[in-house]
Amino acid sequence: MEQDDAEQDARGQPQREPDEQPPEGRTYGEMLGDPQIRRWIVRVAVAVVAGLIAAVVFGGRIGITLAILIVIADVVRKARTSSSVSAWQKSSAIERRTEKQLKGLERNGYRVLHARAVPMDDEGVSDGRIDHLVIGPSGVYAIDSEKWDKRLPVRTLSHRKLFHGPFNKKERLDEARWEADQASKIIGGQVGFEVPVQPSVAIYGPSIPWKVMRVRDVDVFSGNRARGYLRRRPRILTDTDVDQIYTAAVESLPPKYPSDTSV
Repeated sequence: MEQDDAEQDARGQPQREPDEQPPEGRTYGEMLGDPQIRRWIVRVAVAVVAGLIAAVVFGGRIGITLAILIVIADVVRKARTSSSVSAWQKSSAIERRTEKQLKGLERNGYRVLHARAVPMDDEGVSDGRIDHLVIGPSGVYAIDSEKWDKRLPVRTLSHRKLFHGPFNKKERLDEARWEADQASKIIGGQVGFEVPVQPSVAIYGPSIPWKVMRVRDVDVFSGNRARGYLRRRPRILTDTDVDQIYTAAVESLPPKYPSDTSV
């Protein structure tokens, strides 16, 4: 989990009352108050100014080309830094990279919750956060995204130990397993049947010399394999099961950052 990213608030949109009629149109003031519209105004203004300068210096065709490239570059930059979790909207957020991969699975019947807090257990212990809780036809998975130093190799020993360079990652694996176990108990208590949750760790940075390795009952894989990790697994849950488990997870595992709509 990335602990360095600042936690920021995100405001939810107010719900419209059932008998309230939507406005027939928007005033200019309301349109200018829309962050997306303001962003496009700034984007186009910067592109026009830069294009005019380039047109004067290098010619009209180059100016137009430059203006178009500026707009495209800013659209791409914004797409890469967007996230449903406000605390992950910084360019260094590794969790956001996994989030974007998992979004592509929604059309295959998967539901995903991001940045969910693990409530206190019977002993009053809780400092857990499941980065990505994935619920789909192949089961339920608690995936944590990790950024490790790419200069240090990753290796295992007899499927019981995981090392990053000289560092034994036993505590990290145990934490991932504990989070998944807690989620399993909490969700299972809500739905009235056992819900196994597979702990997983997606590692970014160093090269991982395997596709998926189960170490101390935790699936370990390279971060860019997050979508492939889930894609070809056999179907074990019905659509009804998925909906029921997802609803229970939403109700019983609160957002780590309460003001976020991280679903």
